[in-house]
Order: sequence, then structure tokens, then C-alpha cells
Amino acid sequence: MPIGVLLAFIAYASFSVADALIKATGPALSVFEIAFFTTSFSIIPAMVTKRGERWRDMYKLSHPYLVHLRCASAICGTACVMYAFTHIAFADVYAIGFTTPLFVTLLSVLLLREHVAAHRWALLLISFLGVILVIRPGMKELETGHYIMMIGAVLGAITTTILRHVAPRERRTSLVGLQVLYSGIFNAILMIPTFVVPTFEQLAILLGIGLLGGMGGLLLIQASKQTPANLIAPVQYSQLIWAILFGALFFGEYPDWIAIVGMLIVVGAGLANVLSEKRPIRWKPRIFFFRIGE
Repeated sequence: MPIGVLLAFIAYASFSVADALIKATGPALSVFEIAFFTTSFSIIPAMVTKRGERWRDMYKLSHPYLVHLRCASAICGTACVMYAFTHIAFADVYAIGFTTPLFVTLLSVLLLREHVAAHRWALLLISFLGVILVIRPGMKELETGHYIMMIGAVLGAITTTILRHVAPRERRTSLVGLQVLYSGIFNAILMIPTFVVPTFEQLAILLGIGLLGGMGGLLLIQASKQTPANLIAPVQYSQLIWAILFGALFFGEYPDWIAIVGMLIVVGAGLANVLSEKRPIRWKPRIFFFRIGE
């Protein structure tokens, strides 16, 4: 197995563990409080390992409006995802989250004037139908978390599309540092009305979530340097396996056979879409706090 693929598996496993911890912590703390602490802690790995760039240069931007818009969409998307994790089934969050490529493609065509082959549109549609099988609107009651997660997927697509445009010309410290700075301010203000002083155990869990998210992002960056991105990108679908496993073991969530078929369709169509991509793949940011790639 190529070393980059192994690193990607570890990275996405780290993300999934962090997501499970978010779900476990959710009932006790507000979404904004969780986001504030985890985002703040997630910058630690980047601060320890950064090379060649100075944090004081993060406001030297080539595309200031787009970078700030990306920060806003990423922060709002994070809040949506964290709300979803604390209110709906683990696997449902991931299944809806995997509709992000569909919205990315739509935005790429409309805003970046990119050409998308017909077979890729078909695969994206099939993937979306797989998500429909998982959540089955009309056959089972959809909760607020399902709708909010869909909004999160759209915001994630906006974040991704902007990143694809600005990443080649912006500093990594700008893309990481500004998002963390704005997220800290935004969430600090919104968490005040419902703020609860975390216990030592809760603070340790929040630290763990932040470190796992930060290290996962760095592992993906390292993976992309070791192995072609076309081999690494499909690994993200391993998260559905973790979702089913963690959901069953820790939260009593057992998807039925229709939902499992839907997840297999999402994975199959997603893999076919990635592997049929002829152009070099750019890393897309996770819509969870500090998880960005190259």
C-alpha cells in the first residue's frame, strides 16, 4: 500500500474519531462552544509544524474579499455540521456530506466556467440518489439536523470552490490563520448566552477533538506529497465505514438494509467519479473546523 494512502486512512480515521467525540459532547455543550474550543485547539499542530511562513503575514492577501468569504462559509458550515452530528444519526451526516461534490461541480460550472463531462454528471446524480435512499424523505420523518446538514454541504461547496481559486496565490498561514481567528471571535460571541464552564473531562475531550482535526489535516497534506491525489481522494469514503461502526458501538444507531444500499451507491458513484477524473485533483477542505488540504 502506498504510504500516502496509509496516511490518508489514518487522517480520515482521525476525523471520524473527532466527529464521534463531537456527537458525544453535543448534549452537554452548545454547538458554538464546542466549535470555539475545538477550532482553537486545532491550530496547535499547525503552529508546531509550520515552516517557511510567518503568522504576522497572514493579512497579506491577493484576494481579500474571497478569502474572507471563504472564512465565513467555512465557519457557518462548521456550525451546521456540528449541529447535525449532535442531532441526527452518524451515517446520515456523512451521507448528506458526500453531496458536497455535486454542489462543487455546479458552482465550478456556473462560476469558474469549468467543463464537466456527461458521465460525471450522471455519477453525481447517482450519488445523490444514494443519499435519498439513506435519508428517505417522505418515508421517514426528516429532522431539523438533516436540513441543516444539507445547508452545511452547500456551504462546504462554496468553501471548496473559493479555495480552488485562491489557494495557488495565498499563504497557508492566511488560509488557516484567518479562519481560526474569525471562528474564535464568531463562536466566542455566540456561545456567551448559553456558556457552560467545561469540566476537566470535557476540556480534555475538546482538546482531543481539536488535535485530531488538526493532525488529520496535516496528515492529508503529507499524504498528497507522498502519493498521487487520485489514489488518496477515494479514501475519504472510508468514513462511512467508521460512521456505521461508531454509530452502532457508541450511539445505538443501526442503519437498515435500504440505508446500507444507499451508502454503497454513494461510495460506488463517488469512487467512480474520482477515479474517472482526468485532471489533477486538488484537495477539498473538510467542512469541519480546521480541516483543509492542498
